[in-house]
Amino acid sequence: MLRIPYDELVRTLVLAHRNLGYAPARAQESATLFAETTRDGVYTHGIARFPRLAKLVGNGCVKPEASPTFVSGFGALERWDGNYGPGNLNAWHSMGRAIALAAQHGIGCVAVRHTNHWMRAGTYGLQAAESGMMGLCFTNTMPNMAPWGGKQPVLGNNPLVIAVPRTNGAHFLVDLAMSQFSYGALDGYAARGEQLPVPGGFDKEGNISSDPKAILEARHPMPIGYWKGSALSMMLDVVAATLSFGQATCQIDEDPLKEAGVSQVFVAINPSALGDVSRIGDQIIASLHTESGSKARYPGEKLPAIRGENMEKGVPVDENIWEETRKIAGLA
Repeated sequence: MLRIPYDELVRTLVLAHRNLGYAPARAQESATLFAETTRDGVYTHGIARFPRLAKLVGNGCVKPEASPTFVSGFGALERWDGNYGPGNLNAWHSMGRAIALAAQHGIGCVAVRHTNHWMRAGTYGLQAAESGMMGLCFTNTMPNMAPWGGKQPVLGNNPLVIAVPRTNGAHFLVDLAMSQFSYGALDGYAARGEQLPVPGGFDKEGNISSDPKAILEARHPMPIGYWKGSALSMMLDVVAATLSFGQATCQIDEDPLKEAGVSQVFVAINPSALGDVSRIGDQIIASLHTESGSKARYPGEKLPAIRGENMEKGVPVDENIWEETRKIAGLA
């Protein structure tokens, strides 16, 4: 693992985006989102995802020049079309629009169809929290998880994000897939030759397994909460496809290099519209630390420390990913 200075990481990613056909401003925005994700310690969904994005641009699934367009709206609810543009840029725009609606109405909801993988899901929850808003967003995916009691991957692992702002910037943040481990996490464990810390799926024989390679080969990750995660995955898909009038998981290509046209929902809520609620989160955290001991932490608590360390020491980047990215940037 290399340690790359943050500014160098951004510059390299900007060049790589430009070589993929991104306009200068869009290259800067996307490069920053990739770099910030890796800086914040979400190594599976930052620069590690960039080579796959390059392939999706190359085969036409992601259109670098495409921006979201307004379809319809009613009060605080809007529907947009992502036009198969870059998923992270579409998502950033959509949460931004939800925040603007929440500033006007107290709540805003934006549903987007025909978009693409948004990379780190938590980015858009933090986007809302940094604006003083609660953020909730979710996406469907290609079929990559079997329903509880089944063997064929007909559900998506449909990530869900919930963020709540704190005045000190150390926001609450939950970012989780509906599978016990995301495919990015499984890939990471497999690449390092490590077993999962808890069972994460099933092998081809249907046995519960902690072997990431066996789970990836079987394409059978375990839903969180068993049947509960399976049901929640389906409901997130139903809501996303219905609100956006877009594709459901069953209509999305199963090939990771052809996954395109997903449906997403972004919700922002303005808690201060009803009064000062800033101390509630602090009280909950104090209770957690007092009752559960020093090892307990709230969701998102580690983020500021990880971010600070990586800014000081350099952002950890896999050597092969870095070399591949530099080649796309024309630097190697």
